[in-house]
Amino acid sequence: MSNKNRSPWAWIPSLYFAQGLPYVAVMTISVIMYKRLGISNTDIALYTSWLYLPWVIKPFWSPFVDLLKTKRWWVVTMQLLVGAGLAGIAFTVPTTSFFQITLAVFWLVAFSSATHDIAADGYYMLALDNHQQAMYVGIRSTFYRVATIAGQGLLIMVAGALESSTGLQPLDLEVKAGPEYAATVLLPEDSTLINTYLYNPTEEFTFDVYPKEIVIGTGNISTDSAALLRVFAVEQNMLNGFIPKEYSKSVATSTGVEESWWSNNISGPAGKWIKRNFGEENIGSEAHELTGSSKLVEVRLTKAPEPGEKIVLNTSFDKGDKSIFLAHGERIEFTSENWDKPAFLLIQVDPKLSESTTAGFRGLSGNITFAWSITFFIMAGFFIAVALYHKFILPKPVVDVAAKDVTPSTIVKEFFETFASFFRKKEIKAAIAFMLLFRFSEAQLVKMVTPFLLDPNEVGGLGLTTGQVGIVYGTVGIIGLTLGGIIGGIVASVGGLKKWLWPMALAIALPSFTFVYLSVYLPDSLFLINLSVFIEQFGYGFGFTAYMLYMIYFSDGKHKTAHYAICTAFMALGMMIPGMMAGWLQELVGYKHFFYWIMISYGVTFIVTAFIKVDPSFGRKEKAVS
Repeated sequence: MSNKNRSPWAWIPSLYFAQGLPYVAVMTISVIMYKRLGISNTDIALYTSWLYLPWVIKPFWSPFVDLLKTKRWWVVTMQLLVGAGLAGIAFTVPTTSFFQITLAVFWLVAFSSATHDIAADGYYMLALDNHQQAMYVGIRSTFYRVATIAGQGLLIMVAGALESSTGLQPLDLEVKAGPEYAATVLLPEDSTLINTYLYNPTEEFTFDVYPKEIVIGTGNISTDSAALLRVFAVEQNMLNGFIPKEYSKSVATSTGVEESWWSNNISGPAGKWIKRNFGEENIGSEAHELTGSSKLVEVRLTKAPEPGEKIVLNTSFDKGDKSIFLAHGERIEFTSENWDKPAFLLIQVDPKLSESTTAGFRGLSGNITFAWSITFFIMAGFFIAVALYHKFILPKPVVDVAAKDVTPSTIVKEFFETFASFFRKKEIKAAIAFMLLFRFSEAQLVKMVTPFLLDPNEVGGLGLTTGQVGIVYGTVGIIGLTLGGIIGGIVASVGGLKKWLWPMALAIALPSFTFVYLSVYLPDSLFLINLSVFIEQFGYGFGFTAYMLYMIYFSDGKHKTAHYAICTAFMALGMMIPGMMAGWLQELVGYKHFFYWIMISYGVTFIVTAFIKVDPSFGRKEKAVS
C-alpha cells in the first residue's frame, strides 16, 4: 500500500494516543510522582497547576505552526521533543534538586505537547477529506481517552511494580467493614506506643502492624470524634519525624471578616433572590453532623535502619471497595532515630456504607526514585518509537506544505493576519456563540454529577458510596460516552453534519432528563442509576460529535490549523465560565431545581444551533461521478 493511500487506521489511533499521553504525564502522573517523592501538597498544587498554561495559550503560537514547515514535520518533531523531555525527567529524578529541575523539564514537555496538539489536529484536517474527518472523529476521541486510562492506570502500575520489587517486603493491610463491627473511637493505649522489637530484636527486617485484624463498623461517628483521631495521628507522626512538620493558618470565622464588594453587591443579593424564588424549602434541614467510622493502625519496623538510611513507606489503595479509604499516612519516613516508635495510619469508611465489604491497602518501600526514573524512561522510549513510526507511516498530503518566502517581517504580518482572518470569517458571531454556548448546560451539569451521586438523600443526593460512584460514573459513564462518540462519527460520515446537527443537539440535551428523574424520585436501584448515567453520557458523546465537526468545518481555509486552535480556546472558555457558577447555583436552589434549570437552559443550546449554517455536503461521502 502506498504512503498516499495508507488507511487512516494505521496512524489515527497512534497519533491521538500520543496526543493524550503527555497531557496525562504532565497533569496527573507528575502529581503522583511528586507525592511519592515527599513534596508537600501545597507545592504540588501550586506548581503543577501552572503546567496547564501551555494548553490555555496555545492559540498564540499556532500561527507559527501554520507558517513554518509542514504539519507532518511538526508532529514528528514534537514527539521527539516530548520523548527527549521525558528522558530528561528520568535522568533528573535521582538528583538532589529534582523538584526544580523536573518542573523545568515538565514545562518543556507541556509546551511540546501543546504544540503537538496544534499540529496533530491540523494534520488530521489536511490528511483526510470531509467524509473521513466525520468518520474518524469518534475514533480519535476514543484513543485519546485510552491514553488517559493507560497513563493513569498502566504507568502507575508499572511504577508500583518497580517499587514493590525493591526495598522491604510490601506491607499488605486487609480491612473489613460492616454493621457487625462496633463503630467506636479508640485511641491507642500508652503501652502500645513502644516498639517491642527494641527489646526483642529479630533477624527479619520488615513492617509489623497492630492490630493484626483491622475491622471497622459501618455505623457513623461524630465529626468531632473523627477529627480527634486524625489530629492524634498527625501530631504523633509529626512529633516522631515520620512526616514533615506542617504549619497551617487558622481559618477565619465569619465573625469579623469583611465581605468583598462582589459578595455585598452582586452574588449576595442575587443569591438571596434566587434562593427565595427558586430554592427548595428546608433543603438539608435533616442533615446531621456524622461521618464514617475511623480506625488507627500502628506500623513499626522490626529492625533499626542503618544510620543515615531512610525507609519511605508509601501506602495506597490496592483492591476491594473504594468506600474504605486511607485518610492519613500515605507517606511515612522511617529512620534510625524514629524506628523505635509506631507510625500511625488512619483508615476511614464512607458514611453511606451500610453493608459488609472489604478493601486492601499496600505499602511499598522500594527505591522510589529508581521506580519513577524507569517509568519515565519507558514513556520516553515509547515516544521516540512512535515518532520514528510516524516518520515513515504518516501520509504526505499534497496540501501539507510550508509557507513560501518566510521572513521575520512576513512572520509578524502573517501572525496578526491569522487572528484577523479568523474574526473576518463569515458567520463569525454565530460561530463564536455556538462554540461558547452549545455546551452551556452540560458545562454546569458535569460539575455537579459526582456531588449529586455522593450527597445523602437528606440534601437531595443519591447517597452512593465512593466505590459505587467509581462504577457508575467512572466505568458505565465512560463506556456510554465512548460508544456515543464512535456512533456519532459513523452516522455523521453517512449523512453529513448538517443532517445530524439537530439530532445531535437534541441528543446532548434530552438525555439529561434522567437527572431530573433521579433527583425527583431518588431511586435506590443501582441498575436505574447506572442506566440513567449511561443514557446521559451516551447522548453527550453522540451530541459532542456535532460540536467537534463544526469546529473542523469552521476552521477550514488558509489557516485551518491556527484557526482550529483558536476554536479550542473558545471551547475551553465555554466549559470554564458556566462551570464556575454551577456549585453556587446548586447550593442556592437544591439538586432538583438545579436539574430543572439545566433542562431549561438547554434552550440556549437550541438557539445557537439554529443560527449556524453548515454546508450540506460537509462530512458526507461524495458520490463518484460516472
